[in-house]
Amino acid sequence: MAGIKHERRKSKTCLPYAGIAKTVDEMDHAIDTGDVVRFLTHDDAVQYKQAYKLFNEHDIFIADTVILETEWVLRFAYSFDTRQIADALTRLFGLPNIYINHPSLVAQAIAWHLQGLDFADAFHLANSQQCKTFFTFDKKMINAAKNIDACEVLAP
Repeated sequence: MAGIKHERRKSKTCLPYAGIAKTVDEMDHAIDTGDVVRFLTHDDAVQYKQAYKLFNEHDIFIADTVILETEWVLRFAYSFDTRQIADALTRLFGLPNIYINHPSLVAQAIAWHLQGLDFADAFHLANSQQCKTFFTFDKKMINAAKNIDACEVLAP
């Protein structure tokens, strides 16, 4: 995976940063899906260099919507498989200058995605753990969610 400097990453595990986290209000720089994708794929040399510079010179906030869209783009536009996407996101979110809203929920969504849930479904479910039931018409999600420890996923 081009673009991630190995010396900046403490480990290959998800979200290893142990320092004091900044709040969203303290973040000065946010990033769009295209910048994340350029950084991860190195598919355009000029844009990759610009994205690389951003990731190496700033503390970056990545919104939940950008996380969802990045997974979708990597899957559909680049044909990355589940493991490749999980590894890319895990390494990205493990960089010490990357900030996301709810690291533990994103980590849970990645884990459930690796267990067979669609990433967006896993992210929705991870964000709904305070609920007893998650209703959906998506039969594939209902079946996949039977294999995970979460709130009950049922058809309406």
